[in-house]
Amino acid sequence: MSPEAPHQDVETSSIEVSPLSIHIGAEIGGVDLSRPLPPEQVRDIRAAWLKWKVVFFRDQPMTHRQHIDFAAQFGEVTPGHVVYGSDSEFPEIYSIAKNRTANHFRDQVLLRAWTGWHTDITAAINPPMASILRGVVVPPYGGDTQFTSLMAAYNAMSPTLRAFVDGLRGIHRNQPPQNVKTDKDYDEKLKNRSMVSEHPLVRVHPETGERALYAGPGHLKSIVGLTPRESQGLMELLWEHLVRPEFTVRFKWGPGSVAFWDNRSVCHLAPRDIFDSDFDREFYRTTLVGDVPVGIDGKKSTSIQGDPIIAA
Repeated sequence: MSPEAPHQDVETSSIEVSPLSIHIGAEIGGVDLSRPLPPEQVRDIRAAWLKWKVVFFRDQPMTHRQHIDFAAQFGEVTPGHVVYGSDSEFPEIYSIAKNRTANHFRDQVLLRAWTGWHTDITAAINPPMASILRGVVVPPYGGDTQFTSLMAAYNAMSPTLRAFVDGLRGIHRNQPPQNVKTDKDYDEKLKNRSMVSEHPLVRVHPETGERALYAGPGHLKSIVGLTPRESQGLMELLWEHLVRPEFTVRFKWGPGSVAFWDNRSVCHLAPRDIFDSDFDREFYRTTLVGDVPVGIDGKKSTSIQGDPIIAA
């Protein structure tokens, strides 16, 4: 088989699967996401998604309704965003616009290697199982999205470090980075929809049994039982490790491109380079209801503040 040929697994025979890197990411072809999928394609897409953590589709123009219907074939669709709100007509849709509220404070952020990397809404007791992002207005170049495998990151740690972090738990909050000055509207949203949860630092994937280093930089704020200095030092060590290039894949978008990632298995990085251009960028996202994370000791996450995410 030539390097360019699609990689075909027995369990994914109804679709074309082309891996993009060693640990994470594959493109899927031979499907039309705008229509209900045959059961065997739903099964095989899910199998590829579990194996590769994030799967990508090209040239799949969809309406909001078709996007929601595609997502619903894989789980219960949530409100667009439990903190920042949803589309007024389609409450399951969240607009990932270039100039959305979440990007207003980007120039105040202290940039480090892990800045911007996050797993979606881990401040919730049951973070989304999956996110499905669709490109509509796509710049001709720039604006790529990167993903990193939390399983590859965990497996690459030394046995000694793994043994240490296996029993730790972290506090996740939906709040802006330190020293960022927000506006009244943003503060009001956080006040009314604040969420805080304690999750295991290593979670066991409920479907594959794999262990993931569940330490996304965006929402993990401290590690339980450590002093503030110890906590910060360990988090920075883990964050630097998480984003090592060999664990990642980078996706170049085109009009109609779709990314479908396992939010239990990856962190992703929204692009910053797009702000250095005049190009517009308008994407739309749906998320699926997730489970409560469980650590390797069998203990579930605990909610400190906020309600679970439920179906829209």
